[in-house]
Amino acid sequence: MKSHMPNYIVVATWPFGQIAVKTAGPLLAQGQPALDAAIAGAQAVEDDPKVHSVGYGGVPNSIGTVQLDACVMDGQTLSCGAVAAVENIRHVAALARRVMEKTPHILLAGEGARLFAVEQGFPLEIVNTAEGMALWEKRKPKGKGPASSPPHAEHRTDDRSQHAFHHEKHGTGESTSDNVEQPFGHDTVAVLALDQKGHLGGVCTTSGLPFKLPGRVGDSPLIGHGLYVDNTAGAAGGTGRGEEIIRIGGSMMVVEAMRSGRSPQEACELAIRKVNAVAGRRGVHPADVAFIALDPKGRVGAACTEKTNFFYAVARPDKVEFLKAPDLGPEK
Repeated sequence: MKSHMPNYIVVATWPFGQIAVKTAGPLLAQGQPALDAAIAGAQAVEDDPKVHSVGYGGVPNSIGTVQLDACVMDGQTLSCGAVAAVENIRHVAALARRVMEKTPHILLAGEGARLFAVEQGFPLEIVNTAEGMALWEKRKPKGKGPASSPPHAEHRTDDRSQHAFHHEKHGTGESTSDNVEQPFGHDTVAVLALDQKGHLGGVCTTSGLPFKLPGRVGDSPLIGHGLYVDNTAGAAGGTGRGEEIIRIGGSMMVVEAMRSGRSPQEACELAIRKVNAVAGRRGVHPADVAFIALDPKGRVGAACTEKTNFFYAVARPDKVEFLKAPDLGPEK
C-alpha cells in the first residue's frame, strides 16, 4: 500500500511563496507533518522584512499601526485556530496554532490575542520597519482621520488602476524570479502542504489591506474563507481583496468543489467565476483575487481574476516550480 501513498508537495502564493516552499519542502522530505512544514514556511515569510504584506515589515493601517492576521488548519482532524488584528507579535501563524491547541476557541482578536500570545511566551516586539513606515508615509490617507476607502478600492473608473498600484515598484520589492515583482498590497501568503503520510495542512498569514481602518479583518484569519483544509477533499487558500473572498466563502467553495469531483484547477476557476459574477451583480469590476488548491492526490490548481498577474510556487521532491495562474475575466 505504501507505493500508493502520495509523495510530498507544498504550494504557496506569490513570488515570496518561494521562500515558504523552499523552507517547507525539506521538512516534508524529512517526514515532518504537513501542518508543521506549512507553518515553518509561512513563518519564514513573516520574518522577511522585504515582504510588505506579511508579518515583520507589513504596511500599517490608516493610523500607522501594523495589525496581523493568520489561521491554520489540520486536514486530518479539521482542528483549526486563528488570530486577527494582532499588534506587536511577529509570528502570528504559530500563535494561531496555539489557539488551536491550547484553547477551546478558534479565533482570538485584538488585545485578547496579544495577551494570549504573551501568556504563551511570544515576545512583544515592534513589527514596523523603516521601509514599511516609509511606504505608509508615501501612501497614507490625506486629511482628517482614516480614509473610508483605500487607494485601490474596487469602485474605480480605470480597471487597471488597482493593478498598477498593486504591482508598483517601491525599491524594496524587487523581482524574486523571472523579473516578477514582489506584490505590494492586500497579498497573503497561503501555504498548503501534503506530507508523506497523505495528510494535508494549511496556513494563511498577512498584514492585511494597507491603510485599512484599524480593526479591519479580511479573509485570511477566517476558516472557510482564506483557508480550508480537509484530508477527504483537499486544501485551498485565497489571496487578494479579502472582502471579495469572504463574500463567496472562497476556500470552502474550492474544497467542496473538489469533494464533488472537480480537479483543483477546475475548483479554483469555479471560485474565480463566482467572484466575477458577484462583482457584476454589484456593478463593479472584479477586485484582485486568486486561489490555490491542493488535493489528496497531490494535484495542484490556481486561478485569478483578470489582470491580477498571480504567481505561485510549488515544491515537489524533484523540483521547485514558479508558475503563473490563468486569469479569468468576467463573462460577456
